[in-house]
Amino acid sequence: MTGFGAVSVSAEPLTPVRIATNAVSADGSRIEGVEQIDDRNVRLQVHSAAMDKTFPVEVQLPANASKPRPALYLLNGADGGEGLASWQVQTDIRQFMADKDVNLVMPIGGPFSYYADWINDDPVLGRNKWKTYLTEELPPLIDSAFNTNGTNGIAGISTAGTTVLTMPIAKPGLYKAVAAYSGCAQTSDNLGTAFVRAVVGMGGGNTDNMWGPTGSPEWAANDALVHADKLRGLEMYFSSGDGSPGKYDTINGRNEQLGGNRTQVDNDDNQIGPEALAGQMAVGGLIEAATNYCTRNMQQKLESLGIPATFHFTSGTHSWGYWQDEFKRSWPVLARGMGLSEK
Repeated sequence: MTGFGAVSVSAEPLTPVRIATNAVSADGSRIEGVEQIDDRNVRLQVHSAAMDKTFPVEVQLPANASKPRPALYLLNGADGGEGLASWQVQTDIRQFMADKDVNLVMPIGGPFSYYADWINDDPVLGRNKWKTYLTEELPPLIDSAFNTNGTNGIAGISTAGTTVLTMPIAKPGLYKAVAAYSGCAQTSDNLGTAFVRAVVGMGGGNTDNMWGPTGSPEWAANDALVHADKLRGLEMYFSSGDGSPGKYDTINGRNEQLGGNRTQVDNDDNQIGPEALAGQMAVGGLIEAATNYCTRNMQQKLESLGIPATFHFTSGTHSWGYWQDEFKRSWPVLARGMGLSEK
């Protein structure tokens, strides 16, 4: 392999991670830089030709990289992992995955975009071609840089719980396993449309630039519930709380969720107090009740089509403690789809 490059961002001596950075995807996307975080983790700078912009991508290497391994793409929620609401900050996923033989790929960017291909540039959110990025641009670069075996899984929370279902539909065969935590697959009915418009609006975006006016064909084209028949053959895991208080919806539960030197999502030191808990239960409870409805709709649709999938429903709100737990619960399903040990 040629074109290696790594820059250390740690004060401790590191075992050099050797990565091929000379690959170029079909449309000219490329890896522009590599920083070595530690002996197992690197941060790439990937230029997307479709968006004409460079985005960070963090990758944790497999426990045993002696032969080609699969890649698991792990997506963040509404803010695209650009802030503190990310898998890296809010969970122990890196530690959990430390003994797994998979390349853990965590893209950063695309806040409030639903990781979709937008039909127009947006004055606030800019150019969004994330479906292209996650199906055509990034995977071949990851495959080349980390010598993967070409087998992929994808998982995501909240808004990305929609995205992770649309990617295998957009490019059949690219992803073999899918996990959606607290997501809403439906986008073209009244509830789904309202959900998408609310999230995009939080970021200042205009959904007319995303998929056109409400009722336009693009809304249905990106509706995984409508196209659920195209999910056949995937290993799938779905989860949602019901919006009622769960184990992380108490003072002690939030302390467990947000402790261990994790940074608070909004950088407020009082996030484990009663006011923060009340906010989580009110807002997070309402959102999770909606995702529960969506997830049960998907369960009914897949059952009607005779398509197997694993579903897990529990109490709880729209928050990180549950997503960390559900990722671990979903691992055997994801591993099975990628041809790995389920332990």
